Amino acid sequence: MAAKKRPVTGGIDTHGKTHHAAVVDQTGRVLGDQQFPATPAGYRALLAWLRSFGRVAKVGVEGTGTYGAGLARYLTGERVDLVEVDRPDRRTRRSKGKSDPIDAIAAARAALSGQAAGTPKTRTGPVEAIRALRVARRGAVKARTAALNQLHGLITSAPETVRTGLAGLPRSAMVTACVDLTVDETVMTDPVHATRAALHAIATRIQALDAEIALADRRLRPAVAKTAPRLSALFGVGPEVAGQLLATAGDNPDRLRSEAALAHLCGAAPIPASSGRTDRHRLNRGGDRAANNALYTIALTRMRYDPRTRNYVQRRTKQGLAKIEIMRCLKRYIVREVHAALMADFAALNTA
Repeated sequence: MAAKKRPVTGGIDTHGKTHHAAVVDQTGRVLGDQQFPATPAGYRALLAWLRSFGRVAKVGVEGTGTYGAGLARYLTGERVDLVEVDRPDRRTRRSKGKSDPIDAIAAARAALSGQAAGTPKTRTGPVEAIRALRVARRGAVKARTAALNQLHGLITSAPETVRTGLAGLPRSAMVTACVDLTVDETVMTDPVHATRAALHAIATRIQALDAEIALADRRLRPAVAKTAPRLSALFGVGPEVAGQLLATAGDNPDRLRSEAALAHLCGAAPIPASSGRTDRHRLNRGGDRAANNALYTIALTRMRYDPRTRNYVQRRTKQGLAKIEIMRCLKRYIVREVHAALMADFAALNTA
């Protein structure tokens, strides 16, 4: 009976169709490992197996935002204390090898030691809905960019009779002109007609992607404004930037213990780079790079249009700081405003 009540820690290496679990005691000794299907029945069996060794104090899970998302939701619903575990780095993999049991045991020991302490996103609220909509929009934007590059490249190398009427046109006019091109299906071996057919197909695709992006924007704007009105009201924060910052924060604000934690999450915390008589900080190239890009967009907008920020840039420039250093400082100040706005928005959502 005493063994059943002893605290144990689990570790899970997640995959598309199966999850491999391991359990260790409080000294890190391996008590067992087993594989389970990545299904609701498998989740229940996995948790029952973990509890058969004792009281589950904590579970470390790899990939809580990908293959382990369903398992993480289930364990959270069962009130299991979860921590997010990063996969071992290449040096560790080279020295200790790699297999599902090894990775699961490493996840359990990382959770036990406190080396892994990140709180997974719950992915059960409006922020998860915004993230899903943004995935579709981002894919459409990427596809449109690729199609536009193809269109420009094809026009550049097109036969003169085709290129003459299209080169130099603005983007929207060029796409419309390519859509209006007539195609003779009987002479597809002729480079002129084949090029016209290809341009028509690509331009039609671009128009469809434009419509898809516009639809995504119509869905996202009210969702972002309703979820984060205070964040959206900040200078330089549009729907796309606000959506990215929300997706980075997640639905559970307890992950953001302080503005410093958010700064580290966004890669905007200053990193000491001092040596000898040189005392300085450098840019942080870690964290969520998409969130860092969102902060960069805010900083760039304020540097152009916000009088307070323009005065700050002038003052810091006179002090000898380079533009890249000024941007680093601005991002850190912006994180402070973003954190306060996010916390206020989350508090309002929880009391609504």
